[in-house]
Amino acid sequence: QLQLVESGGGLVQPGGSLRLACAASGSTLDYYAISWFRQAPGKEREGISCISSSGGSTNYADSVKGRFSITRDNAKNTVYLQMNSLKAEDTAVYYCAAVIQRSPYSRCSLYVSHDYWGQGTQVTVSS
Repeated sequence: QLQLVESGGGLVQPGGSLRLACAASGSTLDYYAISWFRQAPGKEREGISCISSSGGSTNYADSVKGRFSITRDNAKNTVYLQMNSLKAEDTAVYYCAAVIQRSPYSRCSLYVSHDYWGQGTQVTVSS
């Protein structure tokens, strides 16, 4: 059973940076596409970035494109979300999620049903 644990959240000033990590246990991440979602108070959950199982495909929501970067280190069974130029509207609980993707040629998608979810990490952007 795959388990995901997010870390790296915290309080940061506008314009600052954070790097979130999604660490997996119980299974290798080699055959999973990983996505990051976030949910702000009173708002719907938003898919913001994904990376395919091979790392060859990434996608970003328009709201974070050019500021966030997703990478993966399968040797460490971990996916990262580098967040730069943070804004107050980035404040949310950030979740990582996994979906099986056995083909190394497939693209990732934020719009498929994900099978496994982490517990979330809080990111607060405030002066």
